[in-house]
Amino acid sequence: MSTTTATLARGLRVGELAKQAGVATDTVRYYERAGLLPPPRRTAGGYRAYDGGALDRLKFIQGCQRLGLRLRDIADLLAIRDTGTCPCEPAEELLRRRLAEVDAEMARLSALRAEMARMVDALPSQQCPPPAPGSWCPSEEGR
Repeated sequence: MSTTTATLARGLRVGELAKQAGVATDTVRYYERAGLLPPPRRTAGGYRAYDGGALDRLKFIQGCQRLGLRLRDIADLLAIRDTGTCPCEPAEELLRRRLAEVDAEMARLSALRAEMARMVDALPSQQCPPPAPGSWCPSEEGR
């Protein structure tokens, strides 16, 4: 039996699962406590022994997080997925909400960028006077 087959037969230990998923072992344990990963079987020595589905589940969670979905939303999608039902309809609703949030954040950042550009353009180019008290900019009177 190869090492990989032997590992799958005995189950993945938390460190092995974490390494394959590219997360910390504490993350795996947290997802288990939060109900995102079902509790794995335990070895006689008390070690967690995850099956191959745990890695797939971790990758699904990571993909959802990259999109900015909240853990409770991910839990809802996993619960639907666990029933064998396609989670596409609720996923569409969540992703549309997330798109609106991203659009709002982009608009906020665009306004912030414009404000910063105006500030840069308003800075004196030569012989900067001392800053006004409580500010890093010179006072309007000193210009």
